[in-house]
Order: sequence, then C-alpha cells, then structure tokens
Amino acid sequence: MTGKIIRGVGGFYYVHAGGRVYECRAKGIFRKDGIRPLPGDLAEIAVLDEAGGKGNLERILPRKNALIRPAVANVDQAMVIFAFDSPKPNFNLLDRFLVTMGKNGIEPVILFNKKDLAREGQQEEILRRYENAGYGMLFVSAKLEEELPAVRAALKGKTTTVAGPSGVGKSSLINRLQTEEFLQTGEVSEKIERGRHTTRHTQLLPVEEDTYILDTPGFSSIDLSGIRKEELGDLFPEIAVRADGCRFAGCSHLTEPDCAVKEALAEGKISRERYENYRLFYEELKNRREFR
Repeated sequence: MTGKIIRGVGGFYYVHAGGRVYECRAKGIFRKDGIRPLPGDLAEIAVLDEAGGKGNLERILPRKNALIRPAVANVDQAMVIFAFDSPKPNFNLLDRFLVTMGKNGIEPVILFNKKDLAREGQQEEILRRYENAGYGMLFVSAKLEEELPAVRAALKGKTTTVAGPSGVGKSSLINRLQTEEFLQTGEVSEKIERGRHTTRHTQLLPVEEDTYILDTPGFSSIDLSGIRKEELGDLFPEIAVRADGCRFAGCSHLTEPDCAVKEALAEGKISRERYENYRLFYEELKNRREFR
C-alpha cells in the first residue's frame, strides 16, 4: 500500500493511506542507507494489523524536492504566514524564507494574518514592498469565516508547507481550514497528538481530497546555507528580471556602474526595503565564504 508520511516522532512514522492513518516502524535498511523518512514522503508500507492500524515502512519513493528547515519532502508550494501585529512582522526573516524557498524551486505564497490588528495603510505598504516580486499574497483574519475560501483556493490540490514565526496564528488558521470530513483524519489520533496549539514536530494534515498542509514549528531565524552570493540576485525575482540589462555580466548590483537594478531602485520600481535585505544577505554570504 502507498501513502503519505504525515509525521515522524519517537521512531514511529504515521502514514495516511486509504483514508486512514497507519503507525509504522521503519526498516533497518533506511538507517543503513542513510535515508531519513520525512513528512510529505510517498512511502510503500506493509500492513501488519489492519484493525490496529499498524504497519512497516518498506520503501520511500523518489522525492521531487526536500527541505532541511522545515524538514519536509515533495512540497508543491510554501505558504509563509506573518501577522500584521502581535508579533510585529520581521521582513528580514520573511525575505530569508522567500530566498530559501526560491533556492529549492518551491513557489511561495505570502499570507498576513490578524488583519483586524493592521494599522491604517499597513496593507498597502506591504503590497508596495512586494508588488514587483510577483509573489501571491493574501491578507486575512483567521477569525472571519468569509475570508477562508481564498486561502482554501490557494491550497487546493497541493501539498503546502505552512510556516511562520510563533504567535502569528498558524495553528488557529489551520484548524479553521480543515473541513468536517477530514478533521478526524487531520487530528490523526490521540496517541500522536499532543496539543493542537503548540507544534513541536513537523506534521502533514489533510485538508480535503489531495490537499495537504505541512504545519511546522515556529521559527525565529533562517540560515542561508547552501546559497552562493553569485546566485542571490536570481532569488529576488524583481532583481533577476532586470539583471540582463546591467553593463557587466555577473553584476552584484551593489557598486558596479550602469547597473539596471540600481536604476530601477532609483526609479522606485524595486522596493528599497527589499533591496536593503538583498544587500545585507549578499554581505552575509560574502563574509561567510571569506572565513572558510
């Protein structure tokens, strides 16, 4: 039987297959071959006890992608959730997440929750910051049922990693998104569910048919490991589309003359705040390389 790993904890892997969840042990060959099963993995299992929902994890099918933080596999898109306030948005952290997803070839969607706490003009400021980057954006209050259909539409038919800092309302939003039909399966079972409002392990939750969300522990920092400074510009879409207009191939868009990116910045076509984060990330990657 083939299913999706929805969670791994304490040496057990919980696999959603055939409309139910099986508790599986991994075969020793995974450790021998250095394979770490991840939430989101498609896996073949052998059912040992149908009534008790017990099985063995037999094989991990080939992955189309895998992330280290959050540790998930086969992700179609990433929905990164921040709040308008409480906690205040950290745009440096948000841009780090967007760069990391871009590096892994995963399309991000930005969602700002707690719209009821937004100050006047704040939503417009955020839109201006990202309007030239091409990311999908949603502004909602998880408290309002009428705003949830747009979120469900963005998730439909995909496996989405849902991540953001602690306190932004991630768990509340996810709870509201699950339909009655899938709520029991999404909760998995009492033996692996230890409080719905504190996510300690990455877990995949069914929302509706062929639609999964990967809830992840809240993060406070993201390391840009695995990214070279030379490729950073390609991970800022509004910079990447202008790079061919620069005078020099391999332009860093920092000090070179006749730089199309700096011209667009001066004309207000690129967010100055986004460019500043690009500059900070570039220096961080440059210094890291120099100290190796």
